[in-house]
Amino acid sequence: MSRKKEDKYYDAFIEMGSYSCDAASLLRKILSDFNTEDLDVQMKKMHAIEHDGDMARHTMTKKLAKEFITPIEREDIMQMSESIDTVTDKIEDVLLRLYMFNILSIREDALLIADIIVKCTTALKEALEEFHNFRKSKTLQEKVIEVNRLEEEGDRLYTLAVRHVFTDESLPPLLASSWGTVLHYMEDVCDACEDVADVIEGVMMKNS
Repeated sequence: MSRKKEDKYYDAFIEMGSYSCDAASLLRKILSDFNTEDLDVQMKKMHAIEHDGDMARHTMTKKLAKEFITPIEREDIMQMSESIDTVTDKIEDVLLRLYMFNILSIREDALLIADIIVKCTTALKEALEEFHNFRKSKTLQEKVIEVNRLEEEGDRLYTLAVRHVFTDESLPPLLASSWGTVLHYMEDVCDACEDVADVIEGVMMKNS
């Protein structure tokens, strides 16, 4: 396979990772300046990002179906594209839950987790940018470890946030339950980033 054709797969991974970063940044912006009156507009912006990510994945899948030789195993390419797309999907899911549960104001601990989501998607994109060089890279493993570290930090913040919700006697039970679900979806984003990092590490192990 020519270098140009090989690079197209890695470039597609980076493009999809960029959509995840865009979605994470938009989510953080929405939470920082939360306004329920603007939520419909913001949801459309988020869905446009998610749709673009889907289109990038579909384009790569069509390309994969036509080619016999690929730079890494076909199953790894599919798993990589699907797992990156899942990150963007799960970020949109957070916004949808805020709308569905009619959340009227944002908790400080949710903002902290949103910051971690931004950092996690950024670290993931940096790993994807280095992924093309996985056979020789001296930094890719460190970038994967950074994604894992941020996911663990997300877990820690999630645990504290949920405890704060369910020990806050001023919160009505229904609102506490709603926030518990929203926070769970936020933590899922960090887990999804780690899933992509796991695929990267799996490819590295297969080819070491």
